[in-house]
Amino acid sequence: MHIKRALLNQVIDKLQRFNKVVIIYGPRQIGKTTLAQHIIKKLALKTLSIDADKQPKEAKILSQQYFSRLEELVTGYELLFIDEAQRIPNIGLTLKILHDHMPQLKILVTGSSSFELATKVSEPLTGRHWSYILYPIALLELKDTHNPFELQQLLENQLLYGSYPEIFSIKNSNEKQEFLQRITSSYLYKDILELSNVKHATKILNLLQLIAYQTGSLVSTNELSRSLEISRSAVERYIDLLEKSFVLKRLTGFSRNLRKEITKNDKIYFYDLGIRNAIIDNFKPLSSRNDVGELWENFIIMERFKKNAYTHHFTSSYFWRTYTGAEIDYVEEHSGKQFGFEIKWKNRKVSAPKTWLKTYKDASWQAITKDNYLNFVA
Repeated sequence: MHIKRALLNQVIDKLQRFNKVVIIYGPRQIGKTTLAQHIIKKLALKTLSIDADKQPKEAKILSQQYFSRLEELVTGYELLFIDEAQRIPNIGLTLKILHDHMPQLKILVTGSSSFELATKVSEPLTGRHWSYILYPIALLELKDTHNPFELQQLLENQLLYGSYPEIFSIKNSNEKQEFLQRITSSYLYKDILELSNVKHATKILNLLQLIAYQTGSLVSTNELSRSLEISRSAVERYIDLLEKSFVLKRLTGFSRNLRKEITKNDKIYFYDLGIRNAIIDNFKPLSSRNDVGELWENFIIMERFKKNAYTHHFTSSYFWRTYTGAEIDYVEEHSGKQFGFEIKWKNRKVSAPKTWLKTYKDASWQAITKDNYLNFVA
């Protein structure tokens, strides 16, 4: 099933109108190469495509800063596409040289890890690039080919198996699980550990399992440190690594009154619920689970992140909780205003916390349920 990605026209527009390098980040198997191929087809330019994993000769030239050799490589082409660019040493300097000396050449780059590629390109390409994150398939993208009823029918599948593109074309549940286990082992245990030189490889899996069981709850790095028997700084480094690798997403606590509100601990979500469920090896149907509320909260918050990113709705995101027990699952702040959202799987009546309304008199509050979630995320 072909799903038109939200970034397609945005990237095409940037490549057509601006003389800047375009970088698309995102985990492996998320559809970056497929998206790039559609972009290349739409642009209809003479294109040199280089896969850094499979074309060592070309990758070696790109790793060296000899303009004469770079010029020999790309001359005659209108567009240069580099796939998995994080594999190429000094790629940032190379892209800077090509951008500055061959301004007529359009450049499209993909990378599977922001921590690896971003550190290589951020300084050399300052003011010279556009960057985007390609997420797992968003409801915002599915609504073009599915009506509201059909989206509702997909819901349990997404809560259990996530939204990697290939999941939508696999019909058998066992094959979906095999795909996710393969992604988890190859990406989490090979790519991340290889690229980051993690010393305690098994601790990454243990950390992810602990976080998976705490989805939607406050996460204490001190408690994780004691459970894993590693230092608190190591736990924080691993979480940062996993966030930059598009595995985890952190929310911090919102506060304008430090004495009342909790800001010390974070809440941590998974970019994709299929990965989360694979990590704890739990693909039981929703009717047999005790974590449906947590899955629902993770799903809604990540779909909201996708929507905000793809529609350029710039906002700061938080959760809100007080020491007296009042809480709101998700808070956005933009244009000087606060917007609170309580995320509920069951359609029962809930009210805004009195402390929230009293403390933030101009703030709004809304419950997000199965009845109205499509308006919120798609």
